[in-house]
Amino acid sequence: MSTYLPTLKQLQYLVALHEHEHFGRAADASFVSQSTLSAGLRELESLLGVTLVERTRRVVRFTPLGNQVVAKAHRLLREAEELSELVQAHGAPLTGELRMSVIPTIAPFLLPRILPRLRKERPQLKLFLREEPSAAAIESLHHGRADCVLLALPFATGEVESERLFDDRLLVAFPKDDPRDPPEAILPSLIDQNRLLLLEDGHCLREHALAACNRPELRASATMIGTSLHTLVQMVDNGLGLTMLPQMAVDAGILHDTQIVVRPLISDHASREIALVWRKNSPRGEEFALLAQELRAG
Repeated sequence: MSTYLPTLKQLQYLVALHEHEHFGRAADASFVSQSTLSAGLRELESLLGVTLVERTRRVVRFTPLGNQVVAKAHRLLREAEELSELVQAHGAPLTGELRMSVIPTIAPFLLPRILPRLRKERPQLKLFLREEPSAAAIESLHHGRADCVLLALPFATGEVESERLFDDRLLVAFPKDDPRDPPEAILPSLIDQNRLLLLEDGHCLREHALAACNRPELRASATMIGTSLHTLVQMVDNGLGLTMLPQMAVDAGILHDTQIVVRPLISDHASREIALVWRKNSPRGEEFALLAQELRAG
């Protein structure tokens, strides 16, 4: 076995540079100076006897071998994280640090309701939250940047374990006094494909809304422009179209001070499943299942 092995810190610097593609931003994300990060990467290259990163004034470009080393570094860092988690799991549950990614169509509506109680009942838990779209959140999970993810299913998650929290109904939202306003509920066939506003690519709610309508032509004609549910609400309130909102957002008051009405959608798939997911075979699996119970109770 070689006496000279890369350190976890060097691998962390390499992964950070690969993620941010900029030495300054990678250093900030690693909480070190740029010179410290650069020196650590040079030491790593010297240790391995290869060039991993091509450095120019404007571009950071990884060599083909560098990309392979990054992929291996992700796995090694994840294994190191799990070793630490294995030890922590034998202590008191839901104590210490826990990093949870939450998607934007859940975070502002569910977290304010459950976090105060969680802080009160689990004072030793240091919960670090990161809001990011579903695809980015799952990538963070598999790369070890997040320990668990609070998101909406169905969504392609890869090899994970999950705990269902509850179902969140989807509602159709449109301006008050709209002539097409049905008295109680709305059929997907009544949705005007030229007026439907949805979140842009990367948000799973877009796919859930399209699946609930089960109208293939909507995928091609819907305006996918909203960067957030609040943006979509403002567009609908200004008469620019209609959209789909989750029940939790409406219950949290997203329509306050607007002239928007909502109606249930008559569909077999007019809801999304809110769930907590974590890496398959994580040593903290029992702890995450307990956290799911805490979130469900909120």
